Amino acid sequence: MMGFLIALGVLILVSIIWMVYRIQSLVSVVKGSDKKTATGSNKINAALFILFLLGAGGLMFWYSIKEFDNYTLPIASEHGVVTDKLFWITMAVTGVVFIITHILLFWFSYTYQYKEDKRASFYPDNNKLEIIWTLVPALVLTVLIVSGWKAWTDITAPAPENAHVVEVMGYQFAWEFRYPGKDNQLGSYDYRLINPSNSRGVDFTDKNSLDDFPAQKIVIPKGEPVLFKIRSRDVLHSVFAPHMRLKMDAVPGMPTRFWFVPTKTTAEMRAELKDEEFVYELACTEVCGGGHFSMRREIEVVEPAEYQKWMAEQQTFIEMDPELIADAPAEIKELAQIQIGE
Repeated sequence: MMGFLIALGVLILVSIIWMVYRIQSLVSVVKGSDKKTATGSNKINAALFILFLLGAGGLMFWYSIKEFDNYTLPIASEHGVVTDKLFWITMAVTGVVFIITHILLFWFSYTYQYKEDKRASFYPDNNKLEIIWTLVPALVLTVLIVSGWKAWTDITAPAPENAHVVEVMGYQFAWEFRYPGKDNQLGSYDYRLINPSNSRGVDFTDKNSLDDFPAQKIVIPKGEPVLFKIRSRDVLHSVFAPHMRLKMDAVPGMPTRFWFVPTKTTAEMRAELKDEEFVYELACTEVCGGGHFSMRREIEVVEPAEYQKWMAEQQTFIEMDPELIADAPAEIKELAQIQIGE
């Protein structure tokens, strides 16, 4: 790393010295004292354009190939295949256009370099060319946008009825998770109910809340639909699980959702990557304050049987803190006692 910084510093220094020399040469040209300098300098600059094109282009391709595995994570969800396909189609289209336009840009700079006996030609307009370079990008972008819109509507559409529900709530600077119990129905919540013992603002007078339980990490089953119900307690956050190709903002006052089907357990991904310490990560990708960096939690994907076993072992909010229903109506307390007895 130090060697790279030293080389970069030397390169910058040489560039500064070269630019000082060039400024002096251009001043001479402006004063009309050195026409040969202008011609010679333009030849050098034209050649440097081609050298830069070849050098920078070569580095771009070399780095992209060398680091491909580091920025292309394995896919661990069904919709992730569609998402990656759309990404690479978009990359191919924009990449080809980028390469062609930059080759032309540098080639034109070389071909049309300054020559004392050369005069510019007048080329006012070309209607056919204008129509082509307006319609073609418009059609290509339309196809890309419609494809992306279709994928987006699929993952934000109502989840299957058998989807496993997980509430993901963000706040400065952590995530909290809530699972429904056997009824698979989360109880309602209200920000006015938030207090030190009820950080999520869960309404425990709602019978659907009585079997809800918290979790320190997200545990979900492989091969079955999972619905994330997402909300924020304070400012804007963003739920991001890169291997699942999952990203959805957590917006204050506006619940969002995202459903998906995991395809690889944590154990399978560890074996694939040959990394026994690998864990699926849930992170915040919206800069939400000084502690933004700490909003990282674990997602564990397990086999369905293991997931059911884990679910059966969890304690509900009421079991952990019976005082949560101290002021609840008698029928709610009675229902809670029945559920605890079960």
